[in-house]
Amino acid sequence: METTLGTAVKKTLYKAGTRGQADHGWLKTRLTFSFAGYHDPKRVHFGVLRVLNDDQIAGGKGFGMHPHDNMEIITIPLEGVVEHRDNQGNHGIITKGEVQVMSAGTGVYHSEFNHLKDETLKLFQIWLFPNKGNVTPRYGQMKFDVAAQHNDFQLLVSPIEAKIPNTLGIHQDAYFSMGKFEAGQEFTYKINREGNGLFIMVVNGSVNAGGELLEIRDGLGLENITAVNFKTENGVELLLMEVPMELE
Repeated sequence: METTLGTAVKKTLYKAGTRGQADHGWLKTRLTFSFAGYHDPKRVHFGVLRVLNDDQIAGGKGFGMHPHDNMEIITIPLEGVVEHRDNQGNHGIITKGEVQVMSAGTGVYHSEFNHLKDETLKLFQIWLFPNKGNVTPRYGQMKFDVAAQHNDFQLLVSPIEAKIPNTLGIHQDAYFSMGKFEAGQEFTYKINREGNGLFIMVVNGSVNAGGELLEIRDGLGLENITAVNFKTENGVELLLMEVPMELE
């Protein structure tokens, strides 16, 4: 692991079993950070990463129309199909291999439902504080060629100002990537923006990263780094969230 000159690496481990949890019948969720009825003063955010919810939504159920403002919201389906509607006239169907982003900005009402009646929807719901307040609300979704994630990281989300092709832009200097790596692989992720931290989420499998063995749904936050080395003994699927650590 490469570090920023003159600073010590800061690691924060979020074991899967230590996350907050809630069971509402139609919704079963695991909460990395404080959310709704779950509050842990030591787990409120990682830099601008405010919410990382691991949701399971029963067939035909979901979140009815509700408001948000000044938040960048990213939805990554893992299994099943999401149906999105909002008061801006957007209607989206999002499946595995696609990503949805929404800039709440000055305010938006939206709903997110399990589009299928007989299958459980599994997804990550992620919120970031924006780097620009009161922007015009915006919505986007994109389908990715997941073959590009084979033994490599595929960039999914990037700063809107960077205008990086084939990624979804957001109002934050953040970079989200996913990758699927076979057993016996060694690989490195390099930080895109100086000062950013990296939050590693193990979607499936296990991996050695930052001196820690991470297993399914474990998270690891790393600060004061320029690169992170990974090694797999078995296969692993990873979601990497590179985010600014300073709150504006």
